[in-house]
Amino acid sequence: MTAGSVIFDVDGTLLDTNYLHVVAWWDAFRERGYDIRCADVHRALGMGSPDLVEMVLGRQDPSVIEAHSRYFAPYLGRMRPLPGATDLLGATARLGLRVVLATSAKDEEIDLMLDALGARDVIGTVVSSGDVEKAKPHPDIIDKALSESRTDRDRAVMVGDAVWDMIAAGRAGVRGIGLLSGGITEADLRDAGATEIYADAADLLCKLPASAIGQLAGATGE
Repeated sequence: MTAGSVIFDVDGTLLDTNYLHVVAWWDAFRERGYDIRCADVHRALGMGSPDLVEMVLGRQDPSVIEAHSRYFAPYLGRMRPLPGATDLLGATARLGLRVVLATSAKDEEIDLMLDALGARDVIGTVVSSGDVEKAKPHPDIIDKALSESRTDRDRAVMVGDAVWDMIAAGRAGVRGIGLLSGGITEADLRDAGATEIYADAADLLCKLPASAIGQLAGATGE
């Protein structure tokens, strides 16, 4: 049987960047004259930038996206992995599964994210919002990840921290594992389709053999 793949979101799942993004978006909206709430931004994290802006404002404004890039730039060199994230990627690879990253991050951020994770040697495929027409919650980015990694849908698992990760996984026909490390509640992740919930990457790593990832590896080895 062909090897399976584990598709990981990055922000809030592997890197502790969600609240840095909230502050950068808040600054960007205010620069452009919009008095918005941080909570509204947080709920939209995980979407592609155009969808995030539209969800918060109810309409598009590309100037907010440009401003966000400027406000987030100082944080790019300060990104840090969440507890257990780098080890989780390595453990997944050692199970014989492909490690795939699927992120709504901008293309210019990818190399710095990979540097922060310190796991380039185990990551087989990286797909970003720039590689698809529509980012999460649309399934395009997961479909692209499956295509790039040559993985059947029933041989893949998605790990993410946002409801948009779980919705995208469901629309792509892939099982979703939710992590609470991005600040989204267990109830919201389950309502969005998560079949398993863990506190963070470290918690998932500790319980890996019994998780959907462990089960996928077991099926691969049959």
